Amino acid sequence: MDVEILARLQFAFTIAFHYIYPPLSIGLGVLLVFMEGMYLKTGDKIYETMTRFWVKVFALTFAVGVATGIVMEFEFGTNWATYSRYVGDIFGSALAAEGIFAFFLESGFLAILVFGWNKVSPKIHFLSTIMVSFGSMLSAVWIVVANSWQQTPAGYHIVGEGLEARAEITDFWEMVFNPSSIDRLSHVLSGAWLAGAFLVISVSAFYIIKKRHVEISKKALKIALSLAIFASLFQLFTGHNSAQGVAETQPAKLAAFEAHFDSSAAAPLYLFGWVNEDEQEVKFGVAIPGMLSYLIYGDASRPVTGLNAFPEDERPPVNIVFQTYHLMVAIGMLLIAISLFGAFLWWRGKLFDYKWYLYALVFAVLLPQIANQIGWISAEVGRQPWIVYGLLRTSEALSKAVDANQVLFSLILFIVIYLFLFVLFIYLLNEKIQKGPEHVDETLDTYTQQKQIFSTKN
Repeated sequence: MDVEILARLQFAFTIAFHYIYPPLSIGLGVLLVFMEGMYLKTGDKIYETMTRFWVKVFALTFAVGVATGIVMEFEFGTNWATYSRYVGDIFGSALAAEGIFAFFLESGFLAILVFGWNKVSPKIHFLSTIMVSFGSMLSAVWIVVANSWQQTPAGYHIVGEGLEARAEITDFWEMVFNPSSIDRLSHVLSGAWLAGAFLVISVSAFYIIKKRHVEISKKALKIALSLAIFASLFQLFTGHNSAQGVAETQPAKLAAFEAHFDSSAAAPLYLFGWVNEDEQEVKFGVAIPGMLSYLIYGDASRPVTGLNAFPEDERPPVNIVFQTYHLMVAIGMLLIAISLFGAFLWWRGKLFDYKWYLYALVFAVLLPQIANQIGWISAEVGRQPWIVYGLLRTSEALSKAVDANQVLFSLILFIVIYLFLFVLFIYLLNEKIQKGPEHVDETLDTYTQQKQIFSTKN
């Protein structure tokens, strides 16, 4: 097999596997802030027990996320040396900022979050929870900035020629706030909030069905559902803004999203279909005429740049981008429906009365994960053949000294190791879920003890 295909498969596999965990950490971190905030506000041991349980799940997710993420940095040097030399000044600065400002913040306060119960004051422990949550989102900021620069480069100039050419930063903040970074960051964060929210919703619904930890689970489900309602609607808004940005900065990608070829015609919005790239049409498709033109420009008759406006060697693979994009949108709309239906039942006081809905919530945990994965696929495949849009082709970014057999061997090795880590993660997560929250049985709850201890000291 071709070394480029193998290198791309290896990086796609490692990043897709790694991306299971950071969204969960980000979403769970936000929920932990709400849970412990309620605990501090009310002194209710239910919220303390709830927070302690989900802190354990967060710590497990964080650990596996770190273990699976380290490999990708080495891949830049082994398989993508030309790319690393070309963008090292820019990509490296964003990764360094992520490590210095985000990872150390998150991991430092994580020790207090996990082990600081009864050792620090309630306010300090709550501060550590906030800092861990903030650190997880700050980490996403720098990773998305680095990736967004590849999509819409800004704040740079090119020095050198040929194999010695590389991009250098001329304006750090222009690089950070490149044309796509804010839209993409808001979309990524909303997807992460949904991943964490639906994990809590799923486990809580499972406990309610099994009649275990019912009181804790009902409160946890309401907290997570509140975040899910906001995040699902916010994701619709950020997705629309992101698509408008893509229309301006990456028109070939937008055209691939909707398999739009004719630049002289208004663009429909497809609900589904199958793209025949040779015939340049969508088979078995159902579309709303002019709807894409209306969403982008506010005018249903305005033409949208089509794929025929670009040379054939500068067009992305259309069908995979079309399918992943539309499946992502469909899942997003389904998550909105599930969340709003839950809000309706909650308003009527019947949130926990329908077992079929609780079962649906148990399995809905998979939906944000699938949407996050295929969303990245549509975004990354949609900018092909460029690894840095308009500047460096993916085929030119490979290491010159690595052959196909070496990449294939490491790919097989990564698959084995990552599958082992995934099985281990699922096993440990299931162990924690089966064991459930450990109720605080002290006559005087921990919150009151801590208040008395630290008020005495002061």
